[in-house]
Amino acid sequence: MTDSSNQPTASRRKFLTAAGSTAVTALVAGCSSNSDSNSTEAATGTSPEATTSEQTESGPPEEFQVTITQGTMPTTLDPHDHRDIPTDITMLQSYEGLLSRTAEGEITAMLATDWERVEAGHVRFSIREGPTFHKTGNEVTPEDVAYTINRIVDDSVGFTSPQSGQLAGVTGAEVADDGRAVDVYSDGFNPIVFSEFAIYCDVVEKAWVKDHEKSYVAQNMNGTGPFEQTEYAQNQSVEFERYDDYWREPADVSHLTIESASDSGVRVNQLVAGETDLVVNVPPESFSRVEDSEASVEAVGSTRVIYNAMKATVEPFSSPKFRRAMNYAIDLEAIIDSALQGAGGQTGQPTLEPFFGYNDEADPYPHDPDEAERLVEESGHAGVSIELHTPVGRYLKDLQIARLVANMIDELPNVSCEVNQRTFSTLAGELTDSDITTGPDFYLIGWGNATFDASQTINPTLTSDGSLTSWKNDELDQLIEDANSTTDTDEREQLLREANQLCHDEAPWIFLNRQYSVYGTSDRIEWAARNDERIDAYAISPAQ
Repeated sequence: MTDSSNQPTASRRKFLTAAGSTAVTALVAGCSSNSDSNSTEAATGTSPEATTSEQTESGPPEEFQVTITQGTMPTTLDPHDHRDIPTDITMLQSYEGLLSRTAEGEITAMLATDWERVEAGHVRFSIREGPTFHKTGNEVTPEDVAYTINRIVDDSVGFTSPQSGQLAGVTGAEVADDGRAVDVYSDGFNPIVFSEFAIYCDVVEKAWVKDHEKSYVAQNMNGTGPFEQTEYAQNQSVEFERYDDYWREPADVSHLTIESASDSGVRVNQLVAGETDLVVNVPPESFSRVEDSEASVEAVGSTRVIYNAMKATVEPFSSPKFRRAMNYAIDLEAIIDSALQGAGGQTGQPTLEPFFGYNDEADPYPHDPDEAERLVEESGHAGVSIELHTPVGRYLKDLQIARLVANMIDELPNVSCEVNQRTFSTLAGELTDSDITTGPDFYLIGWGNATFDASQTINPTLTSDGSLTSWKNDELDQLIEDANSTTDTDEREQLLREANQLCHDEAPWIFLNRQYSVYGTSDRIEWAARNDERIDAYAISPAQ
C-alpha cells in the first residue's frame, strides 16, 4: 500500500550532485513550518481515510513480510519512556497519537477527529470513535487520551517521562464535552501546541497500563495502530502482525520484523543478500554496491542536527572562550567532505534552514586553529585533556565524524583529545535520566525536530529547564519564554532568530552537520523516504 501523500525524494545520482545545503533546503521545504503557529482560530482534521484511497478493491496481499534494519534497537517498548528515533520508529507501527503529519508536513487527523483553540492556553480535541486497543479489544476513550497526556507531563500520574519537554508548555488534560472530547491546558499561549501533538503523545489504554507493572509495559505494546506486536527479544528483534481490526484499511505488510545492526557494513551486506528490505544510514562508499544489487539508495535531507554538546557546568567547558575555541579548531567542510563524502550540510546554530526562527546571519564557524589556540590560552585551560563520547552506528558516520573532530582538536598545541566509543542505548540513557551529572562532559549526539520550529530544538536542549541542557543563560531563557508567549508571528520569529544568534556566539555546542537520511531499500518493496525520519511500515507496499 502506498501513502498517497508521498513526497519527492532524491535518487542516488541526484543526491550526490546536490549534496550542498541548498539542495537539502529544497528537500525539506516541502515540510513547512507549523501551520498552527500563533493562530487562535479553530483547525479541522483531514480525513485519514483519504490517504488510503489507492488500496485496491481486492484488499491487502495475504502474505507480504517485510524486515526493517535500524542502527540500534528500541531502548524500551513503553511509548513515553524514551527520546530517540529508533524507538519512535518501532512505536509508530503499533501506537498512534491524536494528530499526525503527512509526508508534506501537513497536520492530519488520527485519533482526534477535530481540534480547536478555545482560548489562550486551552485547546480541545474531539476523540474518534471506533479504534480499538490490540491486547484488550477495548475502544479508545477520551479518558485514555487524558490519562496519556497527564502520564507524559505530570510526574505524579506515573513516572517522570523524558518526553515532557516534547509537549512543552502543556500542563495537563481532562475529559470534556460530555465525555467525547479532551481539553488540554498550557502555560501561556503555546503557539505550537498542535504541532507538538502532531509528532508526540502515543495514546495508551489507561486500565491496561495501570493493571501492569512498568517493566511489563516496557516489553509489551498495546496500541491502536496498524500492527500488533507479537514477539519481543530485547536488543534483537521486535515482531508484528497486521492488525486486521484496524480502523483504517489494513496494511499491505502482513508480518513486520524490526531488527538492528550497528555496523553499517553489516546492514548493507544484509540488504544485498536479500535478508532485509530496508536499512538506515547507508554509507556513501556503499552506494554503488547497493545499486548493483536488487536494491537502491534513497536519500533525503532530514530534520536532525548533529552536534558535540559541552557540559557548561564543568571545566573547561564552563568557559565560553574555550567552547568557541573548539568550534574554531574543527574544519567542518573537510569533515563533511571526507567522512560523509558531501552527504551533509554545515551548521552554525541549533536551528536548521528553513525552520521557523532560523537566523541566516549565524554562519558556521570558520576553521581557524590559530584563533582556537589563542582562545584556549585566554580561557586559562591550556594543557587540558578532554574525551569525546560518541555512539557507534546511530547516525550516518558518527564514529568517523567524532574521530575527525577529536583529531583536529588534538592537533592544537594546547589541548589533547581522544574518542570514547559508546553504545547508543547506554549514552542515551545517561542523557535522559533527568540527572545531568551522570552523562559525559563532551559527547556527540543528534537532535531531530519534526515540528519545524526553532523552539523545539532550543527549548529542550539549551534552555535552563531543558531536559538535555547543562547551560544556564538568562538571556536565552527570556527570549524563548517570550517567543512561547507572544501571539505576534513576526515578533516571535525575531525572538527565535535572536536566540539562535546568541547560541552561535556563546557556543554551547560544536556545531556540526545536518544529517542526511540515506536508506537502502529492496526492489521488492515500494516506499518513499520522509524528511522527518519516520519509517512507517503502513506506507510500504509490494513493488509493482
